[in-house]
Amino acid sequence: MLEAQGLRLPPARPAHRDDVLRVVRGLGALQIDTIHVVARSPYLALFSRLGAYSPTWLDELLAEGRIFEYWAHAACFLPMEDYPLHRRFMLDGRRSYYRPAWYEANRQAADDVLEHIRTHGAVRSADFEGKKNPGGWWNWKLEKNALEYWFSAGVVMVARREKFQRVYDLRERLLPEWHDDQTPTLEEACRALVERTVLALGLARRTWVADYFRLPGKEVAAAIRWLLAEGRLLEVPVEGWEEPALIHPSRLEQALAAAEGQLPATHTTLLSPFDSLIWDRKRTRELFGFDFSLECYLPPARRTYGYFVLPVLHRGALVGRADAKAHRREGVFEIKGFFLEEGIQPGEELAAAVALALQHCAIWHATPQVCLGRCQPETFRPMLADALAVYKT
Repeated sequence: MLEAQGLRLPPARPAHRDDVLRVVRGLGALQIDTIHVVARSPYLALFSRLGAYSPTWLDELLAEGRIFEYWAHAACFLPMEDYPLHRRFMLDGRRSYYRPAWYEANRQAADDVLEHIRTHGAVRSADFEGKKNPGGWWNWKLEKNALEYWFSAGVVMVARREKFQRVYDLRERLLPEWHDDQTPTLEEACRALVERTVLALGLARRTWVADYFRLPGKEVAAAIRWLLAEGRLLEVPVEGWEEPALIHPSRLEQALAAAEGQLPATHTTLLSPFDSLIWDRKRTRELFGFDFSLECYLPPARRTYGYFVLPVLHRGALVGRADAKAHRREGVFEIKGFFLEEGIQPGEELAAAVALALQHCAIWHATPQVCLGRCQPETFRPMLADALAVYKT
């Protein structure tokens, strides 16, 4: 899985612009989130795989139409060649915020927003002066709800982002050559996305498959049966698992090499909480023994680790968590807390690898001064502080 997800080895060379597209295609979906105490999730997930790179490259790929935004696992950047597969879910009204009842209750306002785009061109939500609702969809104003409704329905798309704000335009302007008779059936779309899921995961239990693109369970089960019968997927035994796992034929050689110990994991990096390696919390527990939840939506007094905690991947294991914040104006990358997992022994070799990962991430954020707060266990703090001091000098 680490090999398939691009997280087995550290980057072998400086990143190029095309590497960003390669990663998006390899993962099949790059989850979007707006929290930015450190780099926003899609940019951080790319850093975990590519090292230092220019975040503008992702923005440029979106504006050029080489990737697009839509609901998949959640809101995601997706390869443009997969648009037909996701179009099926648009047309069937199966994704978030496609709410016919809302449209019926707000038909005139929603139609007015669409007509505004048709007449005046691409818009941001901020271009409308409406007030936020006291409740409802994330307290969004009416025009924002309308934009999200039309976006989920596939009538508008995200043309680009400006300071991370979506800029919406009509789908036919952005994809003028697209015709809906090119859209596969639900059965065909699910088969293709199930195959992409197993390819992206490297090796998968059946129970892991539906979550990756949030596919309907009945169709996933049927797709797996068809793909196995056609030889598009294979079953392989895994020691300790009662049922065989699914693997894509193109991954079989890698899996055999891994089983022989020929694919050692050597990468140490910080992960976004929304990284595709760990976004399925159940899969993360089963595979890594790592129990992880996002605490930013909890009151401070109820948080165990912190607001936006980044799991630490070290040589194929999730060994700890870093409660990080980038103070961009001051040039400081603050580690409010660092927590080793129970059973992970603190040592100088681990401290050196973690310190280097923290320093690389800090430099990429343009906040090169790493400020280390508390550590658990406390005995790890002087080791980590000493290692950071070496890299600083």
